[in-house]
Amino acid sequence: MSVSPPQVDDVPARVSAERWSVVPLLRRLHFYAGVLVAPFLVVAAASGLLYALAPQIDDVLYGDLLRVPSATGAPRPLAEQVTAARTALPEGTVTGVLVAEEPDATTQVVFALPGLAEDYSQTVYVNPHTGQVQGQLTTWFGSTPVTTWLDGLHRHLQLGEPGRLYSELAASWLWVIALGGLVLWLVRQRTARRRVRALVVPEKGAKGVRKTRSWHASVGMWVLLGALFLSATGLTWSTYAGENFTAVLVALNAKAPALDTALPGTNGSGTTGSGAHEQHSTGTSDKTDPVDPATFDRVLTTARGAGLDGPLQLGVAGEPGSAWTAAQVDNTWPVRLDKVAVDPASAAVTARADFADRPLLAKLSSLGIQAHMGRLFGAANQIVLFLLAAGILTLIVLGYRMWWQRRPTRDDRSTPLGAPPARGAWQQLPLWAVIPGPLVLITIGWAIPLLGLSLLAFLVIDGLIGLARRTRQAR
Repeated sequence: MSVSPPQVDDVPARVSAERWSVVPLLRRLHFYAGVLVAPFLVVAAASGLLYALAPQIDDVLYGDLLRVPSATGAPRPLAEQVTAARTALPEGTVTGVLVAEEPDATTQVVFALPGLAEDYSQTVYVNPHTGQVQGQLTTWFGSTPVTTWLDGLHRHLQLGEPGRLYSELAASWLWVIALGGLVLWLVRQRTARRRVRALVVPEKGAKGVRKTRSWHASVGMWVLLGALFLSATGLTWSTYAGENFTAVLVALNAKAPALDTALPGTNGSGTTGSGAHEQHSTGTSDKTDPVDPATFDRVLTTARGAGLDGPLQLGVAGEPGSAWTAAQVDNTWPVRLDKVAVDPASAAVTARADFADRPLLAKLSSLGIQAHMGRLFGAANQIVLFLLAAGILTLIVLGYRMWWQRRPTRDDRSTPLGAPPARGAWQQLPLWAVIPGPLVLITIGWAIPLLGLSLLAFLVIDGLIGLARRTRQAR
């Protein structure tokens, strides 16, 4: 992978060899993509690096809420824990309970509270062994305030939906820059043996820009697959490319089946779908009457009897005629993400949706998103994401360093930065690339709209600049 501006010192010597080649176009595209998109990648990588450490940050900031001082004695009934949480927050309406698997973890009782923003809840943390309330936080899909803030920083720079364009633009170009840099470096090496060695380890004894370029290529090779993975998974839940991905899943009937929460013999209807944050969602309740706390114990017992082990999210029925839900929320491999709907009156299972029954693409999408968020493989997942982010940041620094090192320094040719590759590279494209080129660009532009639009904008602006310069030279 490479995010650097490609070098131009050897372009004149290779003009004849590249008379009909895609390499000059790749070089020019890689240069401008590296220069213009790298700032977006810096923000995405740096914020992603911080988000990968969110569980540890939570333990430091909220350890007194998330963990109990002493995990001794059998857990108290959920009814008792919910009652204690209600006493601490009498103005709220209970919408769900998160029952943890670890004995030292607190039970999280989730409330809908007037005045909170959409998708936000007030979570009360209860010691399951003593029934005492340890505190409360305003949460977003179960995430603590600091994790919510880091998530928003990574996804949209705390700017809301308009800010999501930055992360989608970075993900849209990351795979193009990565594969383009790989091709350019492979072309640069003359023998297969030299290519393999140059991609694995930096060149010994190299100095100046040659040393920087060698380190850039080697680091890029080590993070290549990870960068492609981050690009692909990031696009699946982006705004525009994500919509197209969802449309493909629907067309292929590959979306995860929704859990039917309608109770038999009633007019109620409803489903609960799946998404990036579904594991924390409990829904909202419009009920004005208080929920019977004993119902949580009945639903929990039924869910355990139905084979749902591990941490469970219990959700109160969102409307009359609907069932309660119990969903596994263990995103660590091997995942436990089965769900059941439970009749609160009879404590009978009315429907279920198991992870094993999801289509393959739905499974891969879910697992990919969890790995992207650093949850799938626990601490190992976090370490890999941390190294990937650090590697991408290193590549960007090396890329800009090469650009600086390639600047002319003679008194009569001194410039602040290196020159870009020559314009007009598209004229050197071979026929086999010219004929399918427009169709490929249209397809990519449809699937990844921000990539297509930004590429089109670059071509138009670059063409206008070239036309203006030719007109000025002619005069």
